[in-house]
Amino acid sequence: TMTIDNENRLAEVHVRSGLYSSDTIFDYSHGYIATRLFSRNACFIMKINKDEIPELEEIGRQAFERKAMRRVYSPNNVWVQFQSGNSMFGSVRDWLVYGKPIEHLCAGLPLYQ
Repeated sequence: TMTIDNENRLAEVHVRSGLYSSDTIFDYSHGYIATRLFSRNACFIMKINKDEIPELEEIGRQAFERKAMRRVYSPNNVWVQFQSGNSMFGSVRDWLVYGKPIEHLCAGLPLYQ
C-alpha cells in the first residue's frame, strides 16, 4: 500500500509479503529515502537523486495508473540495490538530517547508508 502526504512531502510504501515485508519512506522535505527490511531488522538510507527518483507528484500518478490499469510494468520503475557495509546507530545529529519520519521508522535499528 502507498500513502502520500503532499503537505509534508512524504510518501510511505508498505509491502506485506512474508519474509520480504518492508516499509519505505520517501521524505522529499529532507531529501532522503529510508527502507526498513523486517527480515534483516535493519534500515537502509539513501539520498534522493533527483535525476533517478521521480518527484512526489509523479510517484502518486504512477501509483494511480497502476491501480487503474492493474499492471505491474512501468518504464519508470526504480530499483535500488544496497551493499551492506558498516552499520551505525542513528545519533541526534543524524535524525536532524534525516527528519522525524525516518527517525520513527529506523530508531533503534542498525543504519546502512
